[in-house]
Amino acid sequence: MSQLYFRRTDNFSYRDRIPLRIVRAESELSPLEKAYLCAVEKGDYASVKQALIEAEIYFKININCIDPLGRTALLIAIENENLEIIELLLSFNVYVGDALLHAIRKEVVGAVELLLNHKKPSGGMQVPPILLDKQFSDFTPDITPIILAAHTNNYEIIKMLVQKGVSMPQPHQVRCNCMECVSSSDVDSLRHSRSRLNIYRALASPSLIALSSEDPFLTAFQLSWELQELSKVENEFKSEYEELSQQCKLFAKDLLDQTRSSRELELILNYKDNMNLLEDEGNNDLARLKLAIKYHQKEFVAQPNCQQLLASRWYDEFSGWRRRHWASKFITCMFIGFLFPFFSLLYLIAPKSHYGLFIRKPFIKFICHTASYLTFLFLLLLASQHVDQLTKQGPEPTTVEWMILPWVLGFVWAEIKQMWDGGFQDYIHDWWNLMDFVMNSLYLATISLKFVTYFKVTNQKMF
Repeated sequence: MSQLYFRRTDNFSYRDRIPLRIVRAESELSPLEKAYLCAVEKGDYASVKQALIEAEIYFKININCIDPLGRTALLIAIENENLEIIELLLSFNVYVGDALLHAIRKEVVGAVELLLNHKKPSGGMQVPPILLDKQFSDFTPDITPIILAAHTNNYEIIKMLVQKGVSMPQPHQVRCNCMECVSSSDVDSLRHSRSRLNIYRALASPSLIALSSEDPFLTAFQLSWELQELSKVENEFKSEYEELSQQCKLFAKDLLDQTRSSRELELILNYKDNMNLLEDEGNNDLARLKLAIKYHQKEFVAQPNCQQLLASRWYDEFSGWRRRHWASKFITCMFIGFLFPFFSLLYLIAPKSHYGLFIRKPFIKFICHTASYLTFLFLLLLASQHVDQLTKQGPEPTTVEWMILPWVLGFVWAEIKQMWDGGFQDYIHDWWNLMDFVMNSLYLATISLKFVTYFKVTNQKMF
């Protein structure tokens, strides 16, 4: 059967043939150079040293020769993580080139340390032209050691580079019209966009943020927001920017996971930029949590430690509330709800008293606000039942309508206070605030028209 198969195969032939040839010329290695690179591959320290000594004396081989894969002896030693061979090669001043970038990409910490401490020789050396041609490099010109280290997120390598005093380029805005951005975009728009993406990918590295930022939470919040905005502009790289934004959010959330006590958690969530930890120890305004909400950090806010603290603040005066029976909870809520007018008067008269501070508790405030709004809706329902006055022109305001007026003024004052505390820009960017503004405007317009109509009709009757 096999003979039949091979016989059929041999007899079957194609008339047309595709000629094949090697289009990329490779440097020819001498037998001694092949033996030299083979010794580096195997980690034969003695043979490599002997070859380097002979090359220094007799010049029989080029110590910077490259194999068919384009690797020098130094790159082969880095791939094999042979630190002794790397140190030996550097002592004979072999060509370094992009060896540091290769060591960072392979995350060989020892090799990175050796290359950082290596002093480049001042004299010339025999280097193959392909190593000097940047077109054949594995890395684009915008990739620096710190950017590549941040891409790998290797803490030790980033720490070594930061200690050496390296710096990170500041990314320009997408619509930047400076000379550098315009010229770079005109020459190669793809490389310009990829360069910005590479910088932001490095800036979003958790290890780099933890090492170089004095306030890693704030840095993660701002960078996440900036990357999210960039994803809306750079549509071609939208998924990459969204992924980096999510990475920053998860970093802030994971960093909050490291809190070990309620005191540590409160210090983090109450922290401000100008805060003195000794003077402002009793500060409980949750400034950092409000900042997380402003930057849409859902993972940070939903983190279990944060939720546990919020729950304890919410049920401040009712410890063990979740363990109570539903009937006990219902009776307590109804009792507080019916007493909300009494609590409101006490708060207006003495806001710093025991009862005034009691009504400021989040859970009590929520129940009182709910009871107040239900009462307001009930008064609106009563006001709409005066059918007999609908046929009259400019009727006198009823008692119920006079009772509705304080609620409307209270709604307007609450919106003014919210705009004053948060700022006008933040206020108008929230669509719920715009809806409240329209609703309050309609209330005021209705009340104003009713009073204008009443006074006009009254004046007509008088004259």
